[in-house]
Amino acid sequence: MAVMQDKPRLGLLFGDSTGIGPEIAAKVLAEGGYREHVRLVAIGDKRVLEQGVRDAGVELRWTEVAEGGEIDWDSLEVPLIDLGNADPAALGRGKMSPESGKITGETLAHAIGMAQAGQLDAITFAPLNKAAMFAGGWRFPDEHKMFAHLLKHEGYFSEMNVLDGQWMSRVTSHVSLREALDLIDARAITDAVELVNRMMKRAGIAQPRIAVAALNPHAGENGLFGRDEIELIRPTVERIAAGGIACTGPYPADTVYIRAFAGEFDSVVAMYHDQGQIATKLKGFNRGVTVTAGLDVVFTTPAHGTAFDIVGKGVASPGALQTAIELASRLATVRLAA
Repeated sequence: MAVMQDKPRLGLLFGDSTGIGPEIAAKVLAEGGYREHVRLVAIGDKRVLEQGVRDAGVELRWTEVAEGGEIDWDSLEVPLIDLGNADPAALGRGKMSPESGKITGETLAHAIGMAQAGQLDAITFAPLNKAAMFAGGWRFPDEHKMFAHLLKHEGYFSEMNVLDGQWMSRVTSHVSLREALDLIDARAITDAVELVNRMMKRAGIAQPRIAVAALNPHAGENGLFGRDEIELIRPTVERIAAGGIACTGPYPADTVYIRAFAGEFDSVVAMYHDQGQIATKLKGFNRGVTVTAGLDVVFTTPAHGTAFDIVGKGVASPGALQTAIELASRLATVRLAA
């Protein structure tokens, strides 16, 4: 096991305080298994953490630390940077709150600033609410585009979902299906496959086996249901494969995920959002992790949402958040070693 000072520094955020984020964060912090992987500092409002501890029914000790100051990583107390920016009593619970969304975005932006200043190697955040953030003034369709904007990123990036060793990516993401059809072209397919190949290699998969999903039913049935597979997707996949990436397809989307989860592939690249999300969420809704791939900062989060229906009941599972921390550690460790 690496000594503590060799481990990446990870900022853990509590997510939207109106959801289950504070509860599952408190459970993860109380369990303490993350210490095997990272040097973790919690970032947010201590009142939100206190709420999470009450919901989780756990005992947890923390100590407030200054941003950029010395941290005793060997202490059993959780280091906390208290931003003092969120009073959960004033934000409500179990429902979308624009004010909470505004604060969620501010906390994420603060953590990104810390990463840019060299104080963090990765950021893991508990579930947030996209509609709340948008209503709170963060005018982005999702947090990934917000991250790219704050980092002044130029070039391709994408959201990926990781479940049971499978890396699920897509050519288009948070756009309407009608718009997605116009965005699918050879460049977009190539970017998606190349990025997931790089990310999996960083995660320790030496030669990822990537399946590319078809767009049309039955992969177009030899042109009967559309010629996208014949004229666009298959030629593009063949060109990518000729360049050394182990990708194949297109495969019918209604069966390719069955084959992937049976072990035939390490990844499936979908053409649009729901094509992949329905399959992976049915497979393991409470276990999947979302990665923002292609940016200069490592971001991970549970693939599930804020679960307003179970807020305050103490029954929320921390499994996906634990896995998100472990995955962030792996990705950050490889980046630090590069």
